[in-house]
Amino acid sequence: MFAKLLALLLFIPIISIADNHSMIEPVNTESPRATFESFLKLTEEMGGKYIAYRDSPSPATQLALMQVALKSSTLFDLSQLPEASREGVGMEAFLQLWEVIARLDLPNLEDIPDRSAYDKQDENPKKVIQWYIPGTDISITRVGEGSRTGEFLFSAKTVERTADYYELVRGLPYKSEVPIKNLYLMAQTLTGWMIPLKWTESLPEWANKPIANQVAWKWLAMLFSVGLAVLLGVFVFRWSRESSKSRSLLLHIRQISVPLFVIGIGFWLKLFLFDQVNLTGLGANSFIYLVEILYGIAWVWIVWQTANWIADAVIDSLKINSESLDAHLIRLAARFVGIVAALTLIFKVANQVGIPVYGLVAGAGVGGLAVALAAKSTLENFMGALNLFADRPVSIGDLCRYDDDSSSQWRSVGKVESIGLRSTKIRRHDRSLITIPNAEFSQKHIVNLSVCDRMLMHTTLGLRYETTDDQLRYLLAELRELLHGHPKTVHTAADPIRVRFVGFGDYSLNVEIRAYIRTSDYNEFLAVQEDILLRMMLIVKKAGTGFAFPSNTLYHAHDPGLDTERQQDAEKQVREWALAQKLPFPDFAEEYRLEITDSLDYPPEGSPNANRG
Repeated sequence: MFAKLLALLLFIPIISIADNHSMIEPVNTESPRATFESFLKLTEEMGGKYIAYRDSPSPATQLALMQVALKSSTLFDLSQLPEASREGVGMEAFLQLWEVIARLDLPNLEDIPDRSAYDKQDENPKKVIQWYIPGTDISITRVGEGSRTGEFLFSAKTVERTADYYELVRGLPYKSEVPIKNLYLMAQTLTGWMIPLKWTESLPEWANKPIANQVAWKWLAMLFSVGLAVLLGVFVFRWSRESSKSRSLLLHIRQISVPLFVIGIGFWLKLFLFDQVNLTGLGANSFIYLVEILYGIAWVWIVWQTANWIADAVIDSLKINSESLDAHLIRLAARFVGIVAALTLIFKVANQVGIPVYGLVAGAGVGGLAVALAAKSTLENFMGALNLFADRPVSIGDLCRYDDDSSSQWRSVGKVESIGLRSTKIRRHDRSLITIPNAEFSQKHIVNLSVCDRMLMHTTLGLRYETTDDQLRYLLAELRELLHGHPKTVHTAADPIRVRFVGFGDYSLNVEIRAYIRTSDYNEFLAVQEDILLRMMLIVKKAGTGFAFPSNTLYHAHDPGLDTERQQDAEKQVREWALAQKLPFPDFAEEYRLEITDSLDYPPEGSPNANRG
């Protein structure tokens, strides 16, 4: 196969105006006669350019020869071939067909239909019309669709069978004058201007023996070049794997150094092997397919790594927790863009090498439906992640309760460690790590304890039934005074302190206590609650009553009963309140409430943090 024009232009700084004009001048394919005449004209032109290049190898003479070769491929219908191999196959078909036609009895040009013949017969340019070289299956067919609709080209079937035609006639004598005999075989030994022909002619006979339409030494050159590229690629790969926690641009370039190397080395290998070694036949087709596939893999690699790098850079710049749902969604968006770009590149490469893209798309649609059905739970969890992102009930580091279990063990309370696309991980107070699927977690009653501006203390005291009504009034008053006086409690119109006798239980008189503690830290809340409960125990004892037990009590003769002295003191105090019209029921007077507010010491006397002044 001859080199592509763009590659060879790197060796030629100046091109003459005549050569430029010859390069872009199109061939005439308006009728079978015009196409056949163009074919014969190009054979003469290629013969002359080949002789000029053989006698004086240089970038200019090689370019001139290549221009003719590139134009020759435009005489053939290559629409059925992979895009990557069209030029090479077209040029090879031209050389083979040259050898075939030179050995045939050709008709007079006047006997070949021209444009006027078809204009009179049919004005529809899309109608399929064929003309056969007499006595052969070689046909020139009018193209019915595509960018070349209406042109007359050597048919796709002819292109497919040129190698068979050549094998049938290669031993027959020439019946037409040709500039050079056996040009197809000579083209297989042709090299670029940087590799003198005398070098290749001096090689052993076996080295210039064709194997699959390419001489043996070119196979060895191709394998050696590819092997050397692979060896260099191994070193680049090892260098790119050096670990680093940095996410700088230089690190990203190191991570994509392998695909960048593949693209670079692929370009130079194509430049060397096609322009100078001049691969042909199976070797050329195999190499071009390999390069196109590697190019596709390299670009997919670059796009994927770049998408992930951009996502991580955004996460770092915005100081987002790497385990948060926001970070996962940013990575997901970047990967989605990467996947779309990668699929586009894959389909493009598939089209280049002849893989049926439409079949892949249809198969992907059916396969995608099957995957979606199989991954139903995964999709549900992903939708749950989107719900968590939209509602944001918790964030990384938040303490939360995630169901209705409010038992004393607090089994359903923990700190959120990560929120992924599929599940949420919570570290519970017993240090166990629980993983909850997002589909389930998003449906729970989630209580975010970390965002509380205050925490609720809610408990019920069960008193013994022997407690008298005045004892109970005294106890309620003292408990209210305690809670009002504590510096860590909150008392507002919206959130009042509540100490109420709420009813008669099976074995106790029940007093409900409800007060907000001025803290958002759970550990501090427990410490304040502990202090208040201990003070309540003293008040219960001071009132001369006790806590009821959920059990049957047997009273013996020696039971001393309740403390009558303390009972009388409590009752006396209540009578004094009543006589002075200071009975704190149903609530304290506002003046008295203000007087006793924050009147207690906290932390209590004797503790390390107590006020010693």
